Amino acid sequence: MTMVNKTRNMLEDFMREGSFKWLVGSRDSFKEEMEELGKSSSGDSNWIPQLSSVANVVARRCSRILGISTSDLKDDFDSVASESLRGPSHYARNLLEYCCFRALALSMQVTGYLADKKFRRLTYDMMLAWEFPASSSQPLLTVDEDATVGLEAFSRIAPAVPVIANVVISNNLFQVLTASTGGRLQYSVYDKYLIGLERAVKKLKNQSDSSLLSELRSGRREKIVEVDGTVTTQPVLQHLGISTWPGRLILTDHALYFEPLKVVSYDKATRYDLADDLKQSVKPELTGPWGTRLFDKAVAYKSVSLSEPVIMEFPELKGHSRRDYWLAIIQEILFAHKFIRKYKISGVGREEALLKAVLGILRLQAIQDMNLIGPVRVEAILLFNLCDHLPGGDMILETLASMSTSRELERTNSPRRGGLHSSSALAVATTLGFGFGSNDHNNHVLLVGEIAVGDTTPLEKVVNESRSSYEKAVLAQETVDGVKVDGIDTNLAELLFPILELVNCIFSLAYWEEPLKSLKISSCKIINMLCLIPDIPFFYLAIFLCVKVSWGWLVYVLASPLICIAFFMLLTLWFSQGRPVSEVKVIAPPAKNAMEQILAVQNAVSQAEEFIQFGNIILLKLRALLLSISPQATMKCAIVLSGMAVFLAFVPSKYIILLCFLEAFTRYSPPRRANTEKWERRLREWWFSIPAAPVALEREKEDKKRK
Repeated sequence: MTMVNKTRNMLEDFMREGSFKWLVGSRDSFKEEMEELGKSSSGDSNWIPQLSSVANVVARRCSRILGISTSDLKDDFDSVASESLRGPSHYARNLLEYCCFRALALSMQVTGYLADKKFRRLTYDMMLAWEFPASSSQPLLTVDEDATVGLEAFSRIAPAVPVIANVVISNNLFQVLTASTGGRLQYSVYDKYLIGLERAVKKLKNQSDSSLLSELRSGRREKIVEVDGTVTTQPVLQHLGISTWPGRLILTDHALYFEPLKVVSYDKATRYDLADDLKQSVKPELTGPWGTRLFDKAVAYKSVSLSEPVIMEFPELKGHSRRDYWLAIIQEILFAHKFIRKYKISGVGREEALLKAVLGILRLQAIQDMNLIGPVRVEAILLFNLCDHLPGGDMILETLASMSTSRELERTNSPRRGGLHSSSALAVATTLGFGFGSNDHNNHVLLVGEIAVGDTTPLEKVVNESRSSYEKAVLAQETVDGVKVDGIDTNLAELLFPILELVNCIFSLAYWEEPLKSLKISSCKIINMLCLIPDIPFFYLAIFLCVKVSWGWLVYVLASPLICIAFFMLLTLWFSQGRPVSEVKVIAPPAKNAMEQILAVQNAVSQAEEFIQFGNIILLKLRALLLSISPQATMKCAIVLSGMAVFLAFVPSKYIILLCFLEAFTRYSPPRRANTEKWERRLREWWFSIPAAPVALEREKEDKKRK
């Protein structure tokens, strides 16, 4: 024990003397810089009085990268920043952001900067300094291994490096990285994430430079994003009809390729295009032996170029995380191309959009390599997947499209603004070591401008609005999941309960079982099942019926279909008398054996259960609307219904019919398609934000005799 104590004391002496400084992390160098600046803070040109000691250290590092003194960097900010940015309340943080963004823009011009430990340390220290930028807000913590970073600092600094994060997914990425650390980001986790990201970039570069599918992808210079099925114990199974083939699945930034496995090699690859407008869809699918729907581990790809869907199965012992990952990354590439086609993006903007999708997949790969605790919602890390799910996600995409094509973007990124905005993702791709797109784009640097010093960009504003709406939608979906029940009998009973109650009540009134209720039809019992307004007196119904009958045209409405049918029968009798009747041609489905017929019945029952469950959700949401469980949604619905009532009351019926006809047949015409899709999405988002009314499921007690 004495020998051990002596050895320990010797090691401590060596550490104090600096003999083992290489074993100490950059925290010690950070402390040394703080001590050095503290000793020479008075009269030192590198010391900025408005900044805290931590922020001064970061500003000094930024000045070294830029090759100018800290005081000159401060003078540059004062000369280019507006008066609002130079206000005393936010001066320190805006100055710090200016130093950080300029230094990062220059640092990212070095190839392979993610592999540089100093760069990774610098970005994290920028976040630490961002939380305590002003001298009046000195940090309450010491800059040691226990120092952590919050959400706001991460969401502000990380998007300045497009490969690390972007404005849309930064919050979700932070939540994933801090799931096990109490909502604060540790440097060890952050550094591990960037190391995994650097490995993912190298993997992308090596795969894209290889000879894999070189002939098929050379025309569009496709980058290989992911490969699966190379391990014999985890193949990818392709289902075409009743045939199944193991093989290798390859995803590029333009298409999906499947290579069937032969004895010692792979057969010719089949290409499934994701770039062209072929009405493609990618959805999760169930598979199993003999066509059974047992295992939720597959992806179904449908396209107008295919006669039947192609199913890719990803077998694994437990869960379906492998399938979920592939479903998300395939959809990400597909959604990116839909975004490009919808907004007619071309040139550098097109390559920029594809690279955003690829970078999202690289981030997801880095997170998977970290083996974090807890499940990860993969679609929340991918930009285009997230915009497809988020309320107002189409508005985020519109903002991104306008940013990539606007001439104002070039003006705001001009040199006289001092480089206040971040570099473009396309320029970042070059510095990471791999080109992207055509060679003629490399000379054009297009700045993204997702962040700006001391200001909130339009993209950040629309993202914040979408996040607030998403929280409401999540709460509403939780109520929907809570009222879902299993079993077709239970769902059917729940669906038919209000209808049966209404029918029984009507028959009771019609047969005068309770004379008082028959004289005055109180809707407290009739319409309470449908959650309408209670207590509608009988004379209201009587007046309504009298007015309808007195109009006179109600008889003609009822008689016209009968006249039309009789006239058609007479014409057929006159012109087709004596002629043979043409046969009705029915395309018979393929013959099925007993097992296949049983499976078909099982699938039909499952679909019927889903349909009935969907009907129950509709009724419960209508109940929630009528009972004002969601006041905002109820108010909007009441306003719309009132407007429709006024419109129907004062506009002649012939004009209403004409407008309905024009609306139905011009809804998806080229001039109106975009506006129609936007309103349909707003309507879906509004509907999803409505919670379902609570349900108490009661079962009858059955006394069973035991033998």
